[in-house]
Amino acid sequence: NEGAIVAARSNKSEVDQDDISNALERIQIGLEKKDAVMSEKKKRLVAYHEAGHAVLGALMNDFDVVAKISIVPRGPAGGVTIFMPSEERLNTGLYSKEFLENRMCVALGGRLAEELINGKDNVTTGASNDFQQCTQVATAMVTQLGMSDAVGQRIIGQQQGGGGGPFMGRDFMGGGAPPVSQALRQLVDSEVKRIVDTQYKRGMELLKANMYILDTLADKLLEQEKVNGDELMKIINGAAAEGKLVMPDQQMAVAAFAGELVPGGDAKKSQCIHPDKPLMFACGDCPRRGGKMEQQQQPTAVAAYAGEEIELGGDLAAGAAGKKTQCLHPDKPMVFACSDCPRRG
Repeated sequence: NEGAIVAARSNKSEVDQDDISNALERIQIGLEKKDAVMSEKKKRLVAYHEAGHAVLGALMNDFDVVAKISIVPRGPAGGVTIFMPSEERLNTGLYSKEFLENRMCVALGGRLAEELINGKDNVTTGASNDFQQCTQVATAMVTQLGMSDAVGQRIIGQQQGGGGGPFMGRDFMGGGAPPVSQALRQLVDSEVKRIVDTQYKRGMELLKANMYILDTLADKLLEQEKVNGDELMKIINGAAAEGKLVMPDQQMAVAAFAGELVPGGDAKKSQCIHPDKPLMFACGDCPRRGGKMEQQQQPTAVAAYAGEEIELGGDLAAGAAGKKTQCLHPDKPMVFACSDCPRRG
């Protein structure tokens, strides 16, 4: 219904995907304030804040795809970065520990970008909701999801089920968790702080290493106010082609994104060191790739990352003439598909 209203206001005869997207954003975040007046200083701050979220989100392996970045004020927000979850994640509702850590790191991206451009003493209150999200995720990991080695696999401070009665450490009214000691509370607090601080440090290192991408995206936002996911991937591809892209695991990323050999001798690996990763993120000499890859067998992985055309020479070009008949990673979004993927036609 909201999409139909948006289409009618634009004098359209049909409701298209843009109308649906605008309706979702309006319901979830609020109306766009197109006539809002922002100073250049505030506009630049919002651009870098949202760029920080988007860049970190785009560089994470196990995370949602960046769909849209906007610095047009909407509802209470000065800007917004929208992520599109995968269909599998929506259907299963299951989140890995890596995904939750990435979520905290991405949430901190706005504050990190502010610190990088304005200094630690000139940050703003714009990241308050981000901190709330980080605290909630880290607390859930420690107290409910068993993702802290120090606390262990148990629920703390939540209902544990079972019958009533003041027995087995339960409270008098029944149904509640056993009392939590002060020492355990301190341990939980220290674990939550450790998890958040780890992601803060990780995000800072990644943003510092990719300032070129951060600056480019922020400038584009200042110029046109809205940037979609495809435009962001083109910026990242351009940085990768120029050797300016730094991934969280640089050694793996060199093989995956720049087509260079990973130093490590001539010995072939007998076991994959990260079997849970998609093949596009595997090391150059991973057994899943068929053994150690030679230099001429490694096309620039920009094509694997975003499907852009690349120049191939010699025997490699001859061998690459045949078209693939099967998608190598069907669980990945189209933006991550190979250039000759059957899904691209």
